Amino acid sequence: MRSEATTVDDYMGTLPEERRAALETVRATILANLPDGYEEVINWGMITYQVPIETFPDTYNGQPLMYAALASQKNHMAVYLTSVYALPGKAEEFEAAYRATGKRYDMGKSCVRFRKLDDLPLELIGKTIAAIEVETFVSDVETARQTRKKRS
Repeated sequence: MRSEATTVDDYMGTLPEERRAALETVRATILANLPDGYEEVINWGMITYQVPIETFPDTYNGQPLMYAALASQKNHMAVYLTSVYALPGKAEEFEAAYRATGKRYDMGKSCVRFRKLDDLPLELIGKTIAAIEVETFVSDVETARQTRKKRS
C-alpha cells in the first residue's frame, strides 16, 4: 500500500492504532541507531532513511540512495534493509542472526515482513541499522555496482 502522505507525522496519522504503535516502536529503534548523515523522509510512499541526494547524486535512478524504510502494507508491516540486499554477504549474515533469535523469519530481498511487533527482533534491526556509516554505505554500493558491471 503506497501512502500519499508527505510527512512522517501524516503517514503515521493514517495508520490504525495497533500498526501505528508498532511502527512508532520500530521507528524509535531505527532513529536511535541511525548513523549521522542519513535523513528521514517520506519517499516511495513510505518512511525512508536515505542518503541525501546532495551527498551521493550518482544514483541509478536520480533518487536518493535508500538505506532503510518502514511501511505498513496491506497484509503486514515491513522494514526494508537495502544494505542486507545490496551488499555481498550481508543477506546470509542477517538471516543467520535473525534465525538465531528464534523469531519467525519472513524476508524478501530487502523486506523484513512482520504482522505484530513481537515478531520482529528489534535488537537485530537496531544493530543492522547502526552497522554502516553513510560514507561506507555509499562506497560499498559503488563497489557492488562496479562488480556487477564487470560481470555483464
